[in-house]
Amino acid sequence: MKDNYVIGVDYGTDSVRSIIVNAANGLELASSTFYYPRWKKGLYCNAATQQFRQHPLDYIDGLKFTINNCIAKAGSNVAANVKAISVDTTGSTPIAVNEAGTPLALLPEFAENPNAMFVLWKDHTSIGEAAEINEHATKFDTNYLQFVGGIYSSEWFWAKLLRTLRIDESVRKACYSWVEHCDWIPFLLTGGSNIKDIKIGVCAAGHKALWNESFGGLPPNDFFASLDPLLDGFTGKLFNKTYTSNQAAGTISAQWASKLGLPSNVTIGIGAFDCHMGAVGGQIEPYYLSKVMGTSTCDMLVAPVADMQNKLVKGICGQVDGSIIPGMIGLEAGQSAFGDTYAWWRNTLAWPLKNILANSTLINEATKEQLINEAIDNIIPTLTKEAEQLNWTENDLLAVDWLNGRRTPDANQSLKATITGLHLGSDAPYIFRALVEATCFGAKKIVDRIVEEGVPVKGLIGLGGVAKKSPFIMQMMSDVMNMPIRIHKSEQTCAAGAAMFAATAAGIYNKVEDAMAAMGQGFDAFYQPNSAKTALYQKRYEKYTALAKASEAFV
Repeated sequence: MKDNYVIGVDYGTDSVRSIIVNAANGLELASSTFYYPRWKKGLYCNAATQQFRQHPLDYIDGLKFTINNCIAKAGSNVAANVKAISVDTTGSTPIAVNEAGTPLALLPEFAENPNAMFVLWKDHTSIGEAAEINEHATKFDTNYLQFVGGIYSSEWFWAKLLRTLRIDESVRKACYSWVEHCDWIPFLLTGGSNIKDIKIGVCAAGHKALWNESFGGLPPNDFFASLDPLLDGFTGKLFNKTYTSNQAAGTISAQWASKLGLPSNVTIGIGAFDCHMGAVGGQIEPYYLSKVMGTSTCDMLVAPVADMQNKLVKGICGQVDGSIIPGMIGLEAGQSAFGDTYAWWRNTLAWPLKNILANSTLINEATKEQLINEAIDNIIPTLTKEAEQLNWTENDLLAVDWLNGRRTPDANQSLKATITGLHLGSDAPYIFRALVEATCFGAKKIVDRIVEEGVPVKGLIGLGGVAKKSPFIMQMMSDVMNMPIRIHKSEQTCAAGAAMFAATAAGIYNKVEDAMAAMGQGFDAFYQPNSAKTALYQKRYEKYTALAKASEAFV
């Protein structure tokens, strides 16, 4: 066991991170991060139309750089004993591929076409298509949306496919199939050359593509063909079988073994979404809601299959057997903007720095750049310090957190954020505190819905950048929820979860629960609700609910 090492690869919104860990105890030997250069430049994106695309070359370059960098840090002795790689990605982030499984954007004729690239999870250009799917589903005796909370989202697989086929004839003609990022990377690493051979993870298939065993797989062709003839026959190009992430997608190809400096017998695990593997990396337990808190949140809960008989939680991102831990029902919910909400306010405040100070002739370019970067880096820490000192009352500024629409409960990406109660004393920290509170209230809405539908929530597990970096936000979350929160020790819970699945896929552990027990790093921060503040937040939460309801009327 001591000479067994595994690699976890975590594709986030802005970057990809890889870690090499000791499979015996989960200790990290090396880590590396690669920021997507095309994405960083804002290429192929238009925030005004909610178009967010990523080029597959960013993913491929990042895969090579981070693993090679990890190997260089860990040494050749470690590289020789790497047993497996598993990958998690954002999602739903699908792409059009040809019959060989090559993303169209990797072909010369589509190299600069955004519609041939990965459609990032936060891309909401298919709001209209999602609405059509929801209306269309009411015409069938079988409720094909029942296992995805009853509402299909523009962030998901079929809405994005239909939109792409409709708006781009050249892509439509070249598109043989449609593949999630988390399924394509393992296919790439195993040297796949025919898309029919790809192994699809139940995670993406069940939560975003409407796959369920009770339907015999995907909904029938008639469901899609009657929605739009462009989809006629498309299910035949997809998949009829899915796999849990404790299974192997195959063995690394000779080409990729050479590129990465790894043995030729490295196992490649089945892929999954970042939040699902992150929940495992964060040592999820039944009925504890694991909140992966980054640009958005993904909220994960597992429950025994027997407990979930005849229970369908409305308005969430689905409940799927084996999507998190094989043998248990995995529930997913989340918020479309969490850290993005704070980033929006930071960027708003930074506008004069980037657009006025940047053009100043009073200081030299090097000093100017350093000053701007220092100021921007200190905006959130300074806002936090000031916001903590505010004497918050029942009638203070109130906000609704739908800056990127609403993911759950009840997906509606057309919704917009609201701030009410502004006055001449409403300064930057005051607004920041209202935004933080709004994101906590949005999180409470998710817990309330799960509990209302008969599934208990015993406590919260905090994961990700915001959970690790902001005691202010986490304490407010605990107070708003009136629940304890444990913060996981690992800085890289998604990559750590991928490593745990890699160890299981390689047969080092019989089941992922054993890998969690051996490789988990435990918790290093704990928050308990403050009863005095909980009472205040409950009153304000009722006002938030009323404001949110009123805000929906303006869509």
